Amino acid sequence: MRVRDFLLLAMVCLIWGFSNVLSKIVVGNWGIPPLFYAALRFGIVFVVTLPWLRPAPKPLWRIVAIGLLMGGGNFALLFVGLQTASPSAAAIVVQAGLPMTTLLSIVMRGERIHWRRWLGIALTLVGVVLVIWSPKGVTLSVGLWFVLACAFTGSLGAVLMKQMDNVAPLRFQAWVGLSSFVPLTIGSALIEHGQWSSALAAGWPFVAAMLFAALVVSVFAHTAYYGLIGRYEATLLAPLTLMTPLVTIALGVLITGDQLGGRMIMGAALALLGVLVVALRPSRAPVAQVQERG
Repeated sequence: MRVRDFLLLAMVCLIWGFSNVLSKIVVGNWGIPPLFYAALRFGIVFVVTLPWLRPAPKPLWRIVAIGLLMGGGNFALLFVGLQTASPSAAAIVVQAGLPMTTLLSIVMRGERIHWRRWLGIALTLVGVVLVIWSPKGVTLSVGLWFVLACAFTGSLGAVLMKQMDNVAPLRFQAWVGLSSFVPLTIGSALIEHGQWSSALAAGWPFVAAMLFAALVVSVFAHTAYYGLIGRYEATLLAPLTLMTPLVTIALGVLITGDQLGGRMIMGAALALLGVLVVALRPSRAPVAQVQERG
């Protein structure tokens, strides 16, 4: 990998990691309703990428389903989870997404996997269990349940994406924005309260956070990663993208005061090792899997 591309990938991972911690601040500290925050984010993404909306990928229902699963559904669940879960714990639990993608591929597409990938799945699950372990046993907090659901929706969307022809990155972003903005807006209007008053109370920092999430994370970082996938094999990129959870954990400790004990460190190490084993396979990963990251 060229030095310039490595630095670009490192920047992308840094952006994704910081975005996870920033989302915790937005929905946890500032009290912004999570569906409202996600709706605004994807509304901006849709407006910016509108010129690339057409021609619509076919079949239309599938790209809409993928956009909702990997966009609005994925991030809304993550934001709900981050209201109570720490960014560090969420960064580890969400790693269950890659083994979930593998298992869903077996069930839905009849794929067969080698014993090494089964080992990777087992290591990831053991690492996640260590993170959620307490003296009373395995207890998954409400927030981490939502994070786990976030990982599942992203995995399901990734499997559906494998069944589509290649979609240009900005066209994919446009359909993610459209498919997510409408249901998230309706959902926020029905079940959330005080959206605009919370936003006004947070002031300009919230506006800056929202623009960062939409423009820097969704449009720039994801599109840059798509370009890297076009130039390099996933077996090279996958180990390097593990910088994202590491950045999230480090920034979570520094910014939001996450507690990082021995059990958390061991769980993170096992989970990331398992993801690495699963990811290091000869086939190329679907481009859409990037949506699980930031």
